[in-house]
Amino acid sequence: MQFLQPFMLWSLLLMPLMVGGYLWLLKRRRKQVVAFSAVSWIVQNMDTPSPWRRHVPPALLALALALLLLASARPMARVTLPADYMTLIMAMDVSRSMLAEDVEPSRIKAAQKAAKEFLQDLPANVRVGVISFAGNAQVVQHVTTQKEELVAAIDRFQLQRGTATGSGLLLSLATLRPEANIDLEAALYNPNPYGYGDASSNGVSGGAAGGARSLDAKPAAKQRTPEPPGSYKGGAIVLLSDGRRTTGPDPLLAAKMAADLGVRVYTVGFGTPNGFIPGYEGYSFFTQVDEEALKGVAKITEADYFKAGSAEDLKKVYQHLSTQFTLEKRDTEISALLAGAALLLVAMALMLSALWFRMGPQTGKNLSLAE
Repeated sequence: MQFLQPFMLWSLLLMPLMVGGYLWLLKRRRKQVVAFSAVSWIVQNMDTPSPWRRHVPPALLALALALLLLASARPMARVTLPADYMTLIMAMDVSRSMLAEDVEPSRIKAAQKAAKEFLQDLPANVRVGVISFAGNAQVVQHVTTQKEELVAAIDRFQLQRGTATGSGLLLSLATLRPEANIDLEAALYNPNPYGYGDASSNGVSGGAAGGARSLDAKPAAKQRTPEPPGSYKGGAIVLLSDGRRTTGPDPLLAAKMAADLGVRVYTVGFGTPNGFIPGYEGYSFFTQVDEEALKGVAKITEADYFKAGSAEDLKKVYQHLSTQFTLEKRDTEISALLAGAALLLVAMALMLSALWFRMGPQTGKNLSLAE
């Protein structure tokens, strides 16, 4: 738990003083002796409450005061609240490694089925766009709320050569936040693909090849002020991949751009370490998930990484993500909750005091007879 005004916690030192004062009053009261000839008769005709009952209302009041003093420090706690996500971009790997049959009936078939079930579980107010990536990336379905169109888009996947994970992430980011004006031409079609010259020539970092600008080069875009990672509440990206990047920009650099825009990227690694494609085009080759890169993307954007080694695992991952986009944990000030709890304790103390220590009619009658 964190506090916005931690110096107010010093006020809790008043509590030991109050407890000490209460004990001192009890001790002083015991020393006071009142001489009265009919004391024994009065005691016999009065309903004397249990000894412990007289301490309950003061204890409740003390606890209420402690909560109010704690609330004055403005505590922050991580609580689960309805999520603000309204747009979700699904980026799915459609490289030929998805033909691997280590997941029955195949990775691509299992991924398509799980993704379609995931779409059906999403709230109606969540808009979804679908991006596919292999050697390059493309928008398969623009952002929409029509689940029939989304399901049809997933069924249209065509497997291709290569795995450009960074391209899929950048296109997803540009689709989610078009106002960011990401230069996809520079990012996806790097004029210096073999890395000669300045290392900043990659379009993700926004540099020019070899440190020089061509005659037809575009003017440099105005730098945006980076947003805190994970601060964007208008949407998120879910990226599924089963292989290692073979082309395109570095996904970690793309993740840094997503983090600067406040966008969370939830990554899913799909497949087993022993996955391979038997006899494809005369060759058999192994396919393995690049977990380190996917974990890095999720960590940079303050999201989560999930590992799915079977169709059932992938289904559970998507079910978890469905709840993630309905409810999310966030740091929220809980001063009002503490103040409400303190008010409830005060009400309980007053009610118990009135119930246990009120002067009943029978007692009043006995006192009048004594007079």
